Amino acid sequence: MKEITVEELLAKAEQPSKDAMRLHAYYKGKIGVTLKCRIRDFNDFAIWYTPGVAAVCKEIHQDREKAYEYTNKWNFVAVISDGSRVLGLGDIGPEAGLPVMEGKGLLYKYLGGVDAFPLCLNEKDPDKFIAIVKALQPTFGGVNLEDISHPKCFHILDTLRKECEIPVWHDDQQGTACVTVAGLINALKIVGKKIGDVRVTIVGAGASGVAIARLMMVAGVTPGNMLNVDSKGILHRDRSDRDILQAKYKEKWDLCLKTNEKQVKGDVPDAIKGADVLISVSTPGPGTLRKPWIKTMAKDAIVFACANPVPEIWPWEAKEAGAKIVATGRSDFPNQVNNSLGFPGIFRGALDVRATTITDEMCIAASNELAKVAQDHGISEDYIIPTMDEWEVFPREAVAVGSKGIEQGVARKKIPADERFKIAAAIIKEARDQVQMLMRENFIIDPDK
Repeated sequence: MKEITVEELLAKAEQPSKDAMRLHAYYKGKIGVTLKCRIRDFNDFAIWYTPGVAAVCKEIHQDREKAYEYTNKWNFVAVISDGSRVLGLGDIGPEAGLPVMEGKGLLYKYLGGVDAFPLCLNEKDPDKFIAIVKALQPTFGGVNLEDISHPKCFHILDTLRKECEIPVWHDDQQGTACVTVAGLINALKIVGKKIGDVRVTIVGAGASGVAIARLMMVAGVTPGNMLNVDSKGILHRDRSDRDILQAKYKEKWDLCLKTNEKQVKGDVPDAIKGADVLISVSTPGPGTLRKPWIKTMAKDAIVFACANPVPEIWPWEAKEAGAKIVATGRSDFPNQVNNSLGFPGIFRGALDVRATTITDEMCIAASNELAKVAQDHGISEDYIIPTMDEWEVFPREAVAVGSKGIEQGVARKKIPADERFKIAAAIIKEARDQVQMLMRENFIIDPDK
């Protein structure tokens, strides 16, 4: 693996920002509304609007489930944020978060064929936020929560999952966790270790870190073999701030109770020592994680350093320190742990079976299918997880998620798996073909030509 200087990496990292400033202004946003019905002449307005549409309205009034048949509710997902934790920028507000939510909509459409609509709310109160999301349910088939600060993001997600009749997902929690588990499945396969036996350390106890810990336990990691580290050290039952954790950070306190069977105390180096697996969703590096610490890990160690734009430790440094497999959040290093591998296919699957929720088991089904796609291509130390350009990831993931939803009784539609694959593949192909056609016909113009 070629070493890259900090100067070279920063120069490369700055280029997308320069291009983004120019092209966002040129296109004035990334997504819009297109029509999907024919308009032969103005007489067709009588079909699509008044008076013809009244017949459709009356039909839905008699059976509101018909909204899925007569409107785009079946494929609509709301991408909702309050702008309180946007990327690594913090609380920059809903207007400043809108470009990110539009970008999420772009990925949903191109990768999963999902019509995702950005909604940035000027509301920071979690209970009022919850009320707004619940009130939006008639329009949407699902909700993607995005870039909401913790700890309120946990309360918002858990409440909405319980009280909504459509699937609600928080990508910073479930999405990150799902893709991380997929990578871990194959990494363990390569080093020949069982998930129930390995010692796992997770550095970072924000939304992503807590969700990863939760889903890894569902996937089979033994809770007592797990250590979680936040800014004050290893989570354990005797922490000096236990009263604060119990009152304000209940999810962290739950990890204190469930994990760390031996009640190990200390900081990051103490938590890493002897670990088989290190997952870091912490402060960008380099230098957040250090080579001497990696050297203390177990033989054939697995290191996921997922901070962006710079991982907590350079991949080659982790390898030099003894790590067998290294993953990051970047596309220019092997084994990119990328949320975009998850949410488009997962929501495609949930929408196709008209699911009422996305369960943890549905997330695990997605993780397993992601791992299988990579296995079918031939996994290696530098290829433990698929990449976004392997198109079959998304319909296969959709089928796995939908099948688990049917099995668990949270799906309103029961369609055979082979039919669902054809449906998902066709929807995704149509979305991509439309973009390519619009580019060919210069409806989407290349500003550099």
